[in-house]
Amino acid sequence: MVTALFIAIAIALFVLYGYSILGNTAAVKGHAGENWIHNILMQLPDEYTVFKDVILKTPKGTTQIDHIVVSKYGVFAIETKNYRGEIYGDDNRKYWTQVIVTDVTYRRKWYKTYTYVKKSRFYNPVKQSLSHAYTIKGYLKDWKYLPVVPIVVFCGEAVLANVESSIPVIYDNNLLDLIRSYTTSYLTEQEVHDVVTRLDVSNYREVIDDRMHVQNLRAVAREENNKIASGICPKCGGTLVLRNGKYGSFYGCSNYPKCKYTLS
Repeated sequence: MVTALFIAIAIALFVLYGYSILGNTAAVKGHAGENWIHNILMQLPDEYTVFKDVILKTPKGTTQIDHIVVSKYGVFAIETKNYRGEIYGDDNRKYWTQVIVTDVTYRRKWYKTYTYVKKSRFYNPVKQSLSHAYTIKGYLKDWKYLPVVPIVVFCGEAVLANVESSIPVIYDNNLLDLIRSYTTSYLTEQEVHDVVTRLDVSNYREVIDDRMHVQNLRAVAREENNKIASGICPKCGGTLVLRNGKYGSFYGCSNYPKCKYTLS
């Protein structure tokens, strides 16, 4: 009787765990992508130092960076995306588009094939990577000539169908070649050690878990939404003004062109 009870409890826990994993598929895919890119980065020579899953404090809370690579040739802020399907986007869009086309053949309908198209959006990874590079640059002010290079890397079965960006948006198999293409030295060995130490000390990953980080992001989003609702530009504090553009009406910052924030 007791053994049967323990077995029932174990099965129930296993089922609940399975449902929790399935319910958080995006997070699982994200972690799998980060691990894949980490394994690629570990193929770099010893003169490169690789950080994985870094959390840095910002004036608005915290930011999470998938990977940071430090070398005498520069610092690389890497944003990882594990997607499939066709990817569309550019620097200016707030959201990029993922299009998955699936052909399904039904035998019961005389092998008729139907094509299903699924579209979904995800936050612009270029904006993420640029923000990460800006944050890292703030921590490394003592090395003002050291370049901090933002990179967006796609792994999985993604196809960069129509992506236009001023920063590298690449496939995973091009990542090492891109990093190695930077050959100008900016730091001595001691300075590389100092930069690594600065980032290591500044990393709050052991103090701040994913839940706290998400809470910080939500707090920032609430603050931004409150400013927008009050007609205030969340980027610079200017006034949001209704304008007419090529694709219809939109709200733009009164401090344009210094501030190019827009809201459709």
